[in-house]
Amino acid sequence: MTQTPGPARPMDGTALARRLTDETAAAAADLHRRTGTAPCLATVLVGDDPASATYVRMKRARCEQAGIRSRHTALPAGTGTARLVDTIAELSADPTVHGILLQHPAGPHVDERAAFEAIAPAKDVDGVTTHSFAAMAFGLPGFTSCTPGGIMRLLDEYRVDLRGKHAVVVGRSAILGRPAGMLLLGRDATVTYCHSRTADLPAALREADVLIAAVGRPELIHGDHLKPGAVVVDAGYHPGGVGDVHHASARERAALITPVPGGVGPMTIAVLLAQTAEAARQQLGVA
Repeated sequence: MTQTPGPARPMDGTALARRLTDETAAAAADLHRRTGTAPCLATVLVGDDPASATYVRMKRARCEQAGIRSRHTALPAGTGTARLVDTIAELSADPTVHGILLQHPAGPHVDERAAFEAIAPAKDVDGVTTHSFAAMAFGLPGFTSCTPGGIMRLLDEYRVDLRGKHAVVVGRSAILGRPAGMLLLGRDATVTYCHSRTADLPAALREADVLIAAVGRPELIHGDHLKPGAVVVDAGYHPGGVGDVHHASARERAALITPVPGGVGPMTIAVLLAQTAEAARQQLGVA
């Protein structure tokens, strides 16, 4: 698809997520009919951070909509790494659990990487382990990080041809920026990673045919930073319902742009549910 400068067309993640969730619900119902078992997602939350608790409740509600059982483990705020790892290891060994989600952040006193690595790769439906990252990087079977996976589905939905395009990823987190770059590279894009220490960030942004904003700073990227006709995916979310991109100015220069909210966020949860159903299918040995 050839991109022309703005006003940008919105990339509707809400509608696509609804369709993907409907497909997941059908797959979960078929699996239950054939095996007598419904897919099960286990969520683990450390402490009572209001935002994290809200995210977990939302994910559990979406599970119900998709015919996926949810099992929640709430741990006290003072839970240390050893206990958290033991809890996740028990869920990994439980055959009635098909996917595991550790809501992060788990707290500064927790070795979050150690906790993530306690998730069995077959149940890593959030795509947070080093095993999953390696599979993404090498194009091997496995589960993608959910937000990057949702971004790729959005790009496909809007027929964005990535071959030979210059994709700029602003952000290098282990569960968003880095895996997003690997998935883009696997689609033959030329990928540049930028971050908070990148010199002359606006100059790098102006080279982007496709921009993935995942830096975690509200409205850092403005319209005059963009190449005319760029595809802009804003993976940020901040108080007041704003993203990492200044939407009003960006939409006048971009060709496609994700709204905030209603763009990347719904796709993250939809991919989580789809991967949970797929994990259950694999673990139950259903062709």
